[in-house]
Amino acid sequence: MTTTQQPPLPPSGPPHGHGHEGPSDGGHGHSHSHGPAAPVSAHLRKIIAAVLIPFAAAVVVGLAVLWPGGAPGHERTGVGFDRQTQQATVTKVDEVDCKSVNASGGTPTGDTSTAEGSSAQQQASGTCKKATVRIDSGKDKGRTFTEIVQPDSSRQLKQGQEVIVAYAPDAPEELQYSVTDVNRKLPMVLLAGIFALAVVVVGRMRGVMALIALAVSFMILTFFILPAILQGSNPLVVAVVGASAIMLIALYMCHGLSARTSVAVLGTLLSLLLIGLLGSLFIDWAALTGNTDDNTGLIHGLYPSIDMSGLLLAGVIIGSLGVLDDVTVTQTSAVWELHEANPTMGWRGLYRAGIRIGRDHIASVVNTLVLAYAGAALPLLLLFSIAQSSVGTVANSELVAEEIVRTLVGSIGLVASVPVTTALAALVVSADRPGGSAPVQPSPAQPQPQPQSGQRTPLRGGSGRRRKH
Repeated sequence: MTTTQQPPLPPSGPPHGHGHEGPSDGGHGHSHSHGPAAPVSAHLRKIIAAVLIPFAAAVVVGLAVLWPGGAPGHERTGVGFDRQTQQATVTKVDEVDCKSVNASGGTPTGDTSTAEGSSAQQQASGTCKKATVRIDSGKDKGRTFTEIVQPDSSRQLKQGQEVIVAYAPDAPEELQYSVTDVNRKLPMVLLAGIFALAVVVVGRMRGVMALIALAVSFMILTFFILPAILQGSNPLVVAVVGASAIMLIALYMCHGLSARTSVAVLGTLLSLLLIGLLGSLFIDWAALTGNTDDNTGLIHGLYPSIDMSGLLLAGVIIGSLGVLDDVTVTQTSAVWELHEANPTMGWRGLYRAGIRIGRDHIASVVNTLVLAYAGAALPLLLLFSIAQSSVGTVANSELVAEEIVRTLVGSIGLVASVPVTTALAALVVSADRPGGSAPVQPSPAQPQPQPQSGQRTPLRGGSGRRRKH
């Protein structure tokens, strides 16, 4: 049995334990890829702080200056979402002849091959449902009313079903309430609970922090961004301040207060600035008003002072933020791990290796963005397909042009975030020289301790090396 010669031991400090790995001290031990990032030098921390602290201070000042006192009140119009609603329950459903409950009376004589003619035929000769609905909330709790459900209605009521009803105080008493939607509270809460459980089980403490950051993001969106825009503040300025606050809170809560996270913050910030500039340029150049459907029309009617094109740009910035966080954090972590694996690699080598990872990432992310917007606009695209409109006609319509500009501007920002963040991370880790990180090697003349008979050879730094047999 032979024993291989062990590397020289450090000249100072107590010998390490025998045959097992212990925690490293003073930064002299080897690092693990699954642990936290290696600390950077104090000089580099000062440089990063000199950039981020003024930015964070500006965000806090922006929040204080623009913070609203709440959404301004207005007289309800009763249109769309701008109406009073209450919770209710369907207590009884009876089948009745449509002729006895519909006001149209006689059988239609028009063309029944069309959608309108077929619907009129069913309403005249079909079987309708007469639902009795009980109000479960509000000042009229316990009151009941009847709802007639046509045979061709997409939503059919059933006994025991929980629904949402709209209240029109100016209508006749028998017509003040009407069913507008189904109460989906239970399945939505259950699905949210499953999501939170999955995040915590897989992510553990990181998952808990991610959920907290998500809650904070929704609070900023609900209590700052939306009310500030409604109060007349510039939507672009509000979106930049709100998105910056969300970015700082989410990234540092989820990934820790470190130089690695700070580089990701800087990369995200630069990419958001690019998205804001491009979005502002092309929204103005393409003459996009941001007022393209009933909801935006209602907002403009209630609050004429809101800049709708600025609201569109604010949506582009906020919508791009979530994907940007993913890209910048991934690229920064990749560069850090490459440096940990090969500390001798210079910034050019780190950048080339990191950008190869980024190309694969960005290809899938851009495709994800396009498919997400296409999926959201699928009914609209179907209408254009039914009308047999050309691609040029479809793309030129403002409703579709908004989505195209939103997608392309956000994608350009994502593509740019890869080289920007990778270059920043490579420059930071390659320029960093933490003091005292290199182990002190003994001089050749210094005698080395020899193992006594029957003893195991001390292992350097708990590296886990064993004798060969």
